[in-house]
Amino acid sequence: MYQIDFQKPTAVHFIGIGGISMSGLAEVLLSRGFQVSGSDVNASALTDHLEDDGARIFLGQRASNIGDDVQVVVYTAAIHPDNPEYKEAVRRNLPMLSRAELLGQMMKNYQDAVAIAGTHGKTTTTSMVTEILLAAEADPTISVGGILHSIGGNIRIGHSGCFVTEACEYTNSYHSFFPTIEVILNIREDHLDFFKDINDIRDSFHTFAKLLPENGLLIINADIPGYRELMADISCPMVTFSIEDETADYRAVNVSYNEKGFGSFDLVRRGEVLTHLELEVPGEHNIANALAAAAVAEALNVSVEAIEEGLDGYTGTERRFERKGELGGVTVIDDYAHHPDEIRATLLAAEKLHKKKIWCVFQPHTYTRTKALMEEFSEALSLADEVVLAEIFPARETDTLGISSADLAALIEKRGTRAHYFETFDEIENFLLENMVSGELLITMGAGDVVKIGENLLGL
Repeated sequence: MYQIDFQKPTAVHFIGIGGISMSGLAEVLLSRGFQVSGSDVNASALTDHLEDDGARIFLGQRASNIGDDVQVVVYTAAIHPDNPEYKEAVRRNLPMLSRAELLGQMMKNYQDAVAIAGTHGKTTTTSMVTEILLAAEADPTISVGGILHSIGGNIRIGHSGCFVTEACEYTNSYHSFFPTIEVILNIREDHLDFFKDINDIRDSFHTFAKLLPENGLLIINADIPGYRELMADISCPMVTFSIEDETADYRAVNVSYNEKGFGSFDLVRRGEVLTHLELEVPGEHNIANALAAAAVAEALNVSVEAIEEGLDGYTGTERRFERKGELGGVTVIDDYAHHPDEIRATLLAAEKLHKKKIWCVFQPHTYTRTKALMEEFSEALSLADEVVLAEIFPARETDTLGISSADLAALIEKRGTRAHYFETFDEIENFLLENMVSGELLITMGAGDVVKIGENLLGL
């Protein structure tokens, strides 16, 4: 594999530079003196920011976008060999790196390289760690899969030996990483267009953990079924956190929730109460994320005071239980949840926050995930008082597998929760305007473009 020399900046072209992760990597290279160019289908705030920093951005993908000076090409998993820029790079015999390979090579430049993995919770936990490190004035480099207001976007360029990033399991991309500290938040069925089953997914996380050096550290959720057996041959030290397991190293004790659904608890490490924390984000799942973040902080020798300040000040990332506004007395929330576990956690958090009727507008994400987890989706969504379903967002898929959101609506109805399916956003918006009443809560939910429904209603 081609190795980038970070001490000798060169010209790098990104195919798909507008993605949340690719744009962050491009910004890191720009900060190190590299010449950066890249293409994407549409302009965005991320591509505009890169242009302001000196990157050359092309809209649309064509062979001519790869200039004569380009010496290496970086591409995402969504780019296929028939892409004109990919084909041109192959024709010119240019070195090529996947997004994950480039990220892995970057990690080698840091003394402490923290990779935060799990089926869900990665963005929130990475953001929590970020807030703690900022409170500690640790000057980290951060790559987060969402927009975090405290760093003004999805990337922060630091000047210390600390690098923190999300680590996504899809296509086993995180197997290209070189971490010194890993976090595994949870292991659940997902991305079944790539993985065969839950055992295949567990094997993937096991391989990820094996990347750690002997002087590294694995931080893992003790509530993962059979985690000890799964990680039995890991040679480095292991630290655990848990909501349920009383033997875990990090625990949340004396948990309570305020009227907004925000959790507070005693942070306990191996039986010792370190401090009392009051979160500014709702739900039990965020307590678990906070435990993981605290464990990372202590591994990086961060003070308890900085943990308190960072977690007490974390108010969320865009599209993570984000309050969008109010319409006729109806509070509008948006959330990225697109897996049954995430949906369940979000709706349980909403119940703690809101005692009146909860509307959930859900847009399923990919046909494979929806078909494989149809029963689980129907069970989780039934926690809402009324569900409105948009059509499935296909993302990278073209085969519908013979299903639609109408099938999911029927299953939810069988569970006794009212469910409605509409083919267009306009129909959904009109239905909501006709049926919602003051005092109710509306959550738009999913990993696609469902956020537009709430924004359209609010006139944003």
